[in-house]
Amino acid sequence: MLEKLNQQPEDKILMLMGLFKADPRTDKIDLGVGVYRDASGVTPVMRAVKEAERQLWDVETTKSYTGLTGDPAYADAMRNLVLGNVVKAENVAAAATPGGTGAVRQAFELIQMGDMGAKLWLSDPTWPNHVTITKHLNMSTATYRYFDNEARAVDFGAMMDDLEGVSAGDVVLLHGCCHNPTGANLTLPEWQAVADLLIAKGATPMIDIAYQGFGDGLEEDAAGVRYISSTCPETLIAASCSKNFGVYRERTGLLMAVTPDAAARGIVQGNLSHLNRQNYSFPPDHGARLVTMILNDDALRADWQAELEDMRQGMLDLREQLAGELQRLTGSDHFGFLAQHRGMFSRLGATPEQVLKLREDYGIYMVGDSRMNIAGLNAESVPVLARAIADVGV
Repeated sequence: MLEKLNQQPEDKILMLMGLFKADPRTDKIDLGVGVYRDASGVTPVMRAVKEAERQLWDVETTKSYTGLTGDPAYADAMRNLVLGNVVKAENVAAAATPGGTGAVRQAFELIQMGDMGAKLWLSDPTWPNHVTITKHLNMSTATYRYFDNEARAVDFGAMMDDLEGVSAGDVVLLHGCCHNPTGANLTLPEWQAVADLLIAKGATPMIDIAYQGFGDGLEEDAAGVRYISSTCPETLIAASCSKNFGVYRERTGLLMAVTPDAAARGIVQGNLSHLNRQNYSFPPDHGARLVTMILNDDALRADWQAELEDMRQGMLDLREQLAGELQRLTGSDHFGFLAQHRGMFSRLGATPEQVLKLREDYGIYMVGDSRMNIAGLNAESVPVLARAIADVGV
């Protein structure tokens, strides 16, 4: 049986990681992998996470299972973080998952349980795993235009034109903030227009929010999610703690389903329990426990928010530095979009040939579509990158 398996295509980002690791140059720059790094190139353990781990060491008495959908206290803490008080708690079903990817996968399977024929609409471009998971599950999909490659901004007119093709029962996947791979976000009035359209069409929004706190701030980054969830009859939300808590390897995610009423919530909660049981039974708890402790302790939360704000501001400073350096080198405001985008990523606008030249001639690694991770830079490497971009004529 095993000999009948076909070789699967290699993940492009993982392949890029391998190439970077094998490159002997000491001045190489990794802008490919989607992980936050500080100025020294390290993905740090956040202070509040380390302190929560110390406290947990003293009080934890068992490693037994928590529940099929995780600890309810974790779901409550994350619901408050993402949704605030815009929806009633009794209307929100939730299940802890192995990371944000696990939440996305469970959401897709929940969609199929509800309607195998439902069409899922994805932004063009979107996070590559969205596409590969839908293909693996044989989901019916469509795309809507999202990014203007010339203006390096959201092409909202084209997006709305395409979403006019949405039918009742379809699901539209939106990025909550810090769009991956473009860094270009919807404004609140645009979120409101999308909500009006989805309500009129009878479609369900699904929001993937993996970078809350990395864009304009914790509350600001949740504005679109909260508007959609408080306006539309139902909403699916896949949330990740990997980036804003730095607990990547702890695989800490949550799938939430905002339902019309408590009765519907009970049915959805039962289905989420069923899905978890079929896929991995009980979700991991360590990261979720730390997140819960941080969000429910005033001192830990204050320290976490302060460090998160430093991380956010540091990425904004790098964006402004890079845009300014490119303006100085090229005499053009063409790269001003870099300072306007938010989060870890931006699409530079380089051709595949230019991306290859940056890698081979300058040791600068970014994804083939020219998505680059701003958090892979520091104050010293920004001028190096800017010079290389100018030299290759992006």
